[in-house]
Amino acid sequence: MTPISTIPPVRQPDPVERINAPVSGPGAFASALSGALRSVDRLQKSAESEAARFLSGEAVDIHQVALAQQQAQLSFELFLQMRNKVVQAYQEIMRMQI
Repeated sequence: MTPISTIPPVRQPDPVERINAPVSGPGAFASALSGALRSVDRLQKSAESEAARFLSGEAVDIHQVALAQQQAQLSFELFLQMRNKVVQAYQEIMRMQI
């Protein structure tokens, strides 16, 4: 009977740390938003490359591919919800009477 091999540690990207990083000054919101967008894009590309490596026959575990896909999906959904909240806040400000 062969022993169960250990699962290698999962690479943990830091999109939340970038989003929560304290920034202030002119253009801080835009830089935080663009940083979050770059992070989502990086995770999407990483998931695509993991899937391509798996499909090409390289020694990639299927659970690593699944985790990369799930991380990319969750980061995209988080970014989408952030965008929705920003749009809602903008619409609420535009409805305010001065």
